[in-house]
Amino acid sequence: MKAKHQRLTLALLALAALIGAGLLAASALRDQAAYFYSPADLQKNPVAAGKHIRLGGMVEDKSIERQPDGVTIDFVVTDGGAKTPVRFRGFPPDLFKENSGVVAEGAFDPGGVFVADTILAKHDERYMPPELARKDGQVEHKTETLER
Repeated sequence: MKAKHQRLTLALLALAALIGAGLLAASALRDQAAYFYSPADLQKNPVAAGKHIRLGGMVEDKSIERQPDGVTIDFVVTDGGAKTPVRFRGFPPDLFKENSGVVAEGAFDPGGVFVADTILAKHDERYMPPELARKDGQVEHKTETLER
């Protein structure tokens, strides 16, 4: 076989390998294409218990309940229509509070409660860290802390 044919064969094999890798990556990401599910999305298309997803929405007003163990928090995520109960065991971020945005990562238990293993608190575009607010002379925002 001539060197020219060997290079052509290797180029075609490399191209086939790249296409195969791209198809595998696309199929792996197909189910996780949505950044997060809202409570309304989950109401329309329920997710099987145990499947790891992201749930996003707002923490419902007066829904945060701290359990006696000091590390378990129950709250409700809403998108204005549907609601999803969430349980988180751990220490939430400082920005986690009622009427604020949240993205929770976890899975549903068999009872229909979303058990979060990670909470990401979101803030609006006007948020300023307390350290910078003090320097600018603005009012410092209080954050909740958990007591042990």
